[in-house]
Amino acid sequence: MMQFMLLFSRQGKLRLQKWYVAYQDKVKKKITRELVTTILARKPKMCAFLEYKDLKIVYKRYASLYFCCAIEQTDNELLCLEIIHRFVELLDKYFGSVVGLLESG
Repeated sequence: MMQFMLLFSRQGKLRLQKWYVAYQDKVKKKITRELVTTILARKPKMCAFLEYKDLKIVYKRYASLYFCCAIEQTDNELLCLEIIHRFVELLDKYFGSVVGLLESG
């Protein structure tokens, strides 16, 4: 099950967040800060999956935006990448170039 989804820019600015599991605000901020810092520090050729506490983090970069999902250890990472890709396609279809829209906002 997906725990949360984060969208953030290359500069580390959070653009969208959706939490499917209840966390305290303080914990959400800590998780967000740690994941944004970790993902932005990774090189482009590195694997898009990483371990974070008891979760798997799956992320994908589109232009200058990162789409990041946290899933349970037993979930399929490739399926999560496909979910991210479909979400980007959906946003593009609805808004027109969503990556450009979210970058400028």
